[in-house]
Amino acid sequence: MKDSLVTSRRDFLKLSALFTAAGAAPLLTSLSQAQAAEPQAPVRVGYLPITDATPLLIAHQQEFWQKQGLNVEKPRLFRSWAQLVEAFLSGQVNLVHMLSPMAVYARYGSQSPAKIVAWNHIDGSSIAVAANKDVETLKDLAGTTIAIPFWYSIHNIILQYLFRRDGLDPIGEGTPTGNQVKLVVMAPSDMLPALATGRVAAYIVAEPFVALSEVNKVGKVLRFTGDVWKEHACCVALMHQQDLEGRPEWSQKVITGLVKAQAWIRDNRAETAALLSRRALGRYTPHTEDVLKKVLAPTAEEQAFYKKSGAIKHHDWPSHRIDFQPFPFPSYTERMVELLKDTYVEGNSRFLEKLAPAAVAKDLVDDSFVKNAIESLGGMRAFGQPESFEREEVIDA
Repeated sequence: MKDSLVTSRRDFLKLSALFTAAGAAPLLTSLSQAQAAEPQAPVRVGYLPITDATPLLIAHQQEFWQKQGLNVEKPRLFRSWAQLVEAFLSGQVNLVHMLSPMAVYARYGSQSPAKIVAWNHIDGSSIAVAANKDVETLKDLAGTTIAIPFWYSIHNIILQYLFRRDGLDPIGEGTPTGNQVKLVVMAPSDMLPALATGRVAAYIVAEPFVALSEVNKVGKVLRFTGDVWKEHACCVALMHQQDLEGRPEWSQKVITGLVKAQAWIRDNRAETAALLSRRALGRYTPHTEDVLKKVLAPTAEEQAFYKKSGAIKHHDWPSHRIDFQPFPFPSYTERMVELLKDTYVEGNSRFLEKLAPAAVAKDLVDDSFVKNAIESLGGMRAFGQPESFEREEVIDA
């Protein structure tokens, strides 16, 4: 486990270097060269094996891109955020899912010409604690260590929002005492073993790594993040600005395929779990169908259990463990940047001081293509949403 923590630390340092103008410069040069050499490059998807990637994988598997005449390569699986970011910044892939705060880091830390073009999913993350420990609230985790997937993640933002409510103080180094909680960056695949061996007392991460802890009877859900921030984005779809500007028709087809995939998933949740499982022909993920079903198609009995346990407190909110809605509401981006400024992160965060939330929402996001795609499917009601491209953010611990 020590080696895993060293690897996670190394990945974080690598990402921190990539998210600087100097560190990203060689990769962005490679990007320009790749785009010049192959101006009609096919759709090249990069992803991590988490349920956040589901629309990208289903768009390929159900041929929503191919049916529009696009040339598409098989999605390429990466094992860490550092690997995925490096591949995207250098032009090895041209469509990825990325943690929404990480997209802010990429655009304004490294000066990457990247744009959020859609949300990849909503909710889809939770806090896991040891199944054999008497932990009922976050306050019970004072003086312990919690694993997070990255400092610039919605997981860290929501977790520290809850910390402020409960009077807990995050630290990144040393031994936590009193009301302190130590946060460590860890790869999702390393979190379950760390919880099982007691190296961490809890972790917060994208699915299916919390569902996996339940199936293995190692962990239990303390809280779903979607029950704290209603229908929040976790991962967003990111594309290169040059593709959006230089290949608008191609870009529209790419985003339309992604949106069609999200609509299809909503109507075919159990089948989606089967298609993404390790036994399926595509072998998109290493996860079992049962684990993926627990996330993508939870039963009524499971939902009732979570409401009784307190993992779900807002019984009147939509209660899907993960859901799909592609429109990137500006209000979310603005609120995320505001909260990010109040969130403890390691590394150089000085660029955050200069960010104006409303300006980021306009500059970082290009929603023109996704609006067209949504309207072609009949509007926001196709995703169970009110017919509007505006909303008010609801965060309630």
